[in-house]
Amino acid sequence: MELRYKFVFVIGIILLVILCIINFKNKKYSYKTGKKIANTKFVKENKQFKKIAKKYKLFNYMITGLFILTILLGLVLLSRPTSIKKVKENEYTRDIFLCMDVSMSVVELNGKIVDNLKETVKNLNGERFGISIFNTSSVTLVPLTNDYEYILAILDKISVSIEANLNADYSSLTEADYIMAGTLEGNEQYGSSLVGDGLASCVNSFPDLKNDQGRTRIVIFTTDNDVAGTPVFSLEEAGNFAKKNNVLVYGVATQNITSTNLSLFEKSMNITGGKLYHEASDNVDNIVKDIEKTSKSKIEGTERTIKTDIPSIPFILLLFSYLGVIFLFKKVIYR
Repeated sequence: MELRYKFVFVIGIILLVILCIINFKNKKYSYKTGKKIANTKFVKENKQFKKIAKKYKLFNYMITGLFILTILLGLVLLSRPTSIKKVKENEYTRDIFLCMDVSMSVVELNGKIVDNLKETVKNLNGERFGISIFNTSSVTLVPLTNDYEYILAILDKISVSIEANLNADYSSLTEADYIMAGTLEGNEQYGSSLVGDGLASCVNSFPDLKNDQGRTRIVIFTTDNDVAGTPVFSLEEAGNFAKKNNVLVYGVATQNITSTNLSLFEKSMNITGGKLYHEASDNVDNIVKDIEKTSKSKIEGTERTIKTDIPSIPFILLLFSYLGVIFLFKKVIYR
């Protein structure tokens, strides 16, 4: 414990000492007015008188002591007793993008990934999270943010939309279309499932690619790698683009991916320094946990000092001291 305003306590002590000295000097038993009572010797030698005088003197000392203690405790409170603690908080500086191929062949996998990622988002601390979807064209549903409530709200919307598509429930077209809106722009010209373009666009969505070197950037990438068009970037080129910008890509392949597409998918993920998971052999829950564990990058936080006022103990002692003075005063006056 430390006193935040030590000078208040020091000044108070000095003033208290000065008052005690002045009081001691002025305490002279001289009879400047009035008359002495004669023949008090008998009274002073009386046992009962001695007992009362001794008790009075003891109470007087106790009152004086408690009074001084009360003043000292008051000075302590005015000086603000403070608990000082130095803490060093670790920080996690990841930027995570969920990048989903939203063609119908990947929707079921996306639903499992989204449901599991909700728990991941709830446990984030200072990390940023974004969501990108693609088919022919890419759409950023959530730019990188640490507004976790907003992220969870969007993930819930995605879950509802995926469920509507899986159940072929088109009673609410807004819900069903949410996961695919804007992703088929240019479909007639370029085709669909442009996987390389989807990944490259997501990588390019990280802000400050050249300057923000202190953060770990990862992409969780779902697809069946079944390209049905003419992309600008092949998946391998997109992997090299991710590596150039220090982005780790963790791919999750669907159960029904062909062996050729799986091999190319894995090769592209390895280029980035990431890893490929296969839904057929890995439980999606375990996939998300493994990505979470593998990608977490902890850095030492800066040390900071936390100051907390702790007036409770001095205040309680002051209260008891004050009550003690009142009690002893009554003892002296009424007995």
